[in-house]
Amino acid sequence: PSAAALLACDRRGQPASPAMDEEYDVIVLGTGLKECILSGLLSVDGLKVLHMDRNDYYGGDSTSLNLNQLWKKFRGEEKPPAHLGASRDYNVDMVPKFMMANGTLVRTLIHTDVTKYLSFKAVDGSYVFSKGKIHKVPATDMEALKSPLMGLFEKRRARNFFIYVQDYNDADPRTHQGLDLTRMTTRELIAKHGLSDDTIDFIGHALALHRDDRYLSEPAIDTVKRMKLYSESLARFQGGSPYIYPLYGLGELPQVSCFPIT
Repeated sequence: PSAAALLACDRRGQPASPAMDEEYDVIVLGTGLKECILSGLLSVDGLKVLHMDRNDYYGGDSTSLNLNQLWKKFRGEEKPPAHLGASRDYNVDMVPKFMMANGTLVRTLIHTDVTKYLSFKAVDGSYVFSKGKIHKVPATDMEALKSPLMGLFEKRRARNFFIYVQDYNDADPRTHQGLDLTRMTTRELIAKHGLSDDTIDFIGHALALHRDDRYLSEPAIDTVKRMKLYSESLARFQGGSPYIYPLYGLGELPQVSCFPIT
């Protein structure tokens, strides 16, 4: 098959011989993020992987392009203006996203041992727009006390709810407080703590990261797990938010999982 980028990993995850008549356990087509993670996992598990891509860059639809690549993708053969500077100074994500610091993706990258080739930056903070103003989502106890997002009494009620979520453990019924979160809706769980509508919006969208309000009528267990992930990610680097980002763009994620043949 024709391929602009040709990659291979042997059983130890090292570059394989460039000879094309070798035998492989798995052939992976495309260097999108899913394909590269799959390739990395299979290699770590001892399989010999041949990894191929028709593009001359890693990442597929989730790549990060330098200025020349970006211009070629959207402007054909037209050259970028000189005043924009050096091409290598740009890493433009085609699908910009943040990563949860303790999310499945980060744990997968650690498992495949590619994090040694990556540099991450903790995102300084996240913000919400409420009542005509922009407010930082509290990341510490001190920020929570000073935040105008809730009144004093509402903060106390919210704190009790957060403690319940933090202590909740699927495997330990003692932490459930007699509640079955697989049957109880999120609306019913929050109602037990007497939280206001503004606080419910804050919890559902700023912490649990739901895109709409359908979660209120769905089992509460999903929202609780999302909140726990937010809290665990926030604590992992003790920064201003639970989010991290590859220093040189999301295109680094698939690239570090691949080994170019030279």
